[in-house]
Amino acid sequence: MKEYIRFKIKSSIEVLIVVLIAVFCMQKECINKTTTTTVENESIAKALDREVIQETQNNIYKQGTYNPLFSFKGELTGYVGDCPLCTGYLACPPRTNVLKEGIYYKDKTYGTVRIVASSRNYPCGTILRFKVNKLSSEPIIAIVLDRGVGGNTIDLLTDDVNYAIRKVGRVRNLEFEVLRKGWKK
Repeated sequence: MKEYIRFKIKSSIEVLIVVLIAVFCMQKECINKTTTTTVENESIAKALDREVIQETQNNIYKQGTYNPLFSFKGELTGYVGDCPLCTGYLACPPRTNVLKEGIYYKDKTYGTVRIVASSRNYPCGTILRFKVNKLSSEPIIAIVLDRGVGGNTIDLLTDDVNYAIRKVGRVRNLEFEVLRKGWKK
């Protein structure tokens, strides 16, 4: 009889463990699905933000308020704020943490613009305009707020490494227009 009771208790415990494992796995799957849905929703929101910002810049551009000071030929690459050698903080004042604030900067004159890194050839606060068809059908307006590249290379801050590699990549012999050199005094 004792053997039978031990067998029943052991069987009940085994069944309970199996049930707990099944419940845990279902919860984990739900968490994974929730995380995936959240990431997808954030990606959609970022894409919509990009479209709204680009549309605003396009309207200003069409009004003819952006007149270049000069232009130069250079190379465009992409980077992320959490790369192995990056801290997330931009080199130029106001030293924004892009991991919290994102890839856009609100400039008093030019509105919401993209953030780029450049060499010291272009002072902090310089506003650039460039057009890359695979990124946008309209010109992109960006502000120099970071360092870390040399010569006439401009490094576009992106949300994730896949976008930087696959979408931006390396665009050679691109024309950049300088709309403002450094911060206006």
